[in-house]
Amino acid sequence: MRRLKTVALGTVLALLAVGLPASAAAGATDPTTTNGCVESVPEPGSTTPVRICYSLFKPAGASARRTVPLVLHSHGWGGSRTKDAAAFASYLQAGYGVLSFDQRSFGESSGVAHVMNPDLEGRDVVRLVDLVAGLDWVTEQRPGDPLIGAIGGSYGGGYQFAGAFTELRDKGRTRFDALVPEITWWDLKQSLAPDEAARTLWLTSLYAGGGQNLPPAVQAAFVALITTGAWPAGQAGRDLDAFFAKNGPAWHVRHGRKLDVPVLIGQGLSDNLFNLNQGLQNFDQALTPRARARSMLVGYNGGHTLPSVVPPGYATPGDPCSIALGSPNFGALAQRFLDLSLKHRGSGLTGFGRYHLATADGRCATERDLTPNRRFTLGNVTSSANAGLPVTVEVAKGPITVTGVPRLDAKVTTLRPDAAAYFALSVGSSPLDAKIVQNNTMPLREPRVVRNVRRTVELPGIAVDVPAGKSLYLTVAPAADMFAGQDGRLSTAVKLDRLALSLHRSY
Repeated sequence: MRRLKTVALGTVLALLAVGLPASAAAGATDPTTTNGCVESVPEPGSTTPVRICYSLFKPAGASARRTVPLVLHSHGWGGSRTKDAAAFASYLQAGYGVLSFDQRSFGESSGVAHVMNPDLEGRDVVRLVDLVAGLDWVTEQRPGDPLIGAIGGSYGGGYQFAGAFTELRDKGRTRFDALVPEITWWDLKQSLAPDEAARTLWLTSLYAGGGQNLPPAVQAAFVALITTGAWPAGQAGRDLDAFFAKNGPAWHVRHGRKLDVPVLIGQGLSDNLFNLNQGLQNFDQALTPRARARSMLVGYNGGHTLPSVVPPGYATPGDPCSIALGSPNFGALAQRFLDLSLKHRGSGLTGFGRYHLATADGRCATERDLTPNRRFTLGNVTSSANAGLPVTVEVAKGPITVTGVPRLDAKVTTLRPDAAAYFALSVGSSPLDAKIVQNNTMPLREPRVVRNVRRTVELPGIAVDVPAGKSLYLTVAPAADMFAGQDGRLSTAVKLDRLALSLHRSY
């Protein structure tokens, strides 16, 4: 499985359609490839089954007498399945079957994209598991229960949670035995529009890559979200709220469901679409304690990455933690994880139950606990909103290492409606050269005038070593390029009183 690396905007759509390299000559010991489709749940208001198409790769030597586990794979948003067995050579040669499929509305599959609704895409995945359960060469643990894992990134990570949680909801257990979701989400609305402030730069790319696959009413609401920069009011907003209500692990967890299978989560710390916060919530909240003890989160500087120019940011691309765990890249680590979880084959893999996070400068920091353990009182700050220059406040002098999700508390006053500010931790030798850590900001948006209202802002999850001679700063910016085009065209101010910052300092 190809690792995702830092990209420029011109290659965004290629990144979103997470694909795998193709092609090899056929031979007598090559896997057998079968292309086909299954019938799945009709679209709402229709009785016509939706067609979900797949490519199934059977490794050489697999048979009813010599069964093998199977790995599901799927693509990123706007992409399509992988049809070439060469892309999965390492799995096939290791004795895994692989099934790669076109998600609803993409590739050769029919229907409309509902972005991982459990009643639609979730049941599409379940239907594919049913198909695999009927293959006599796939290892069966009990009748109808095949030995399976799953891989894929972005939208191809979302299907894994959608399928496993849908089975858990409908049957009380999932037949998935291990998951490896990369750079995917916990709560889709929270990812696309945190605090109902749209990540317009990414949303524009997402819409260009697959907006025509969405239901018409959602397409219109999506355009409103992009053009105004804020969550649409009225019917358009209700359409989006209803559309995104169930589309992620957060909804299932709110209804009392947690997965009890090992999960290897790959998340980008410099990913400014599905940031580290999303991966941490999946690891901390979507799994049972027993599952977490057999799972791990690996964070790298990569994923859906665009450079932050306003305010200026930095990150060193790379995956030092997969290397520290004994693998050359995350794809190799994923296969070792599945070898252990599915085949119970010892591979020397350690580090379970922990967070392995790439720092902004490319070191691997491993932590058991990311709970904030330091609190800094920063006084009162007044920032311009919607226009102007950032305010940078010193938090601590280096050396200091910070990991996890910092949180900001303040009493907020605004002078005009639609005031917005963007927050991040930054590092520099002075406020003038400080750059935000791993190119990520998080917003505070006040649609109405407020006075001395207590607010808590979750900052971007980070890992950073601040050396001696430099300082850790809080940057409060009136604009951020990932959130370009927000409402509030008039310059105004945001007053933050009794400002306090809680963070996890690593020792």
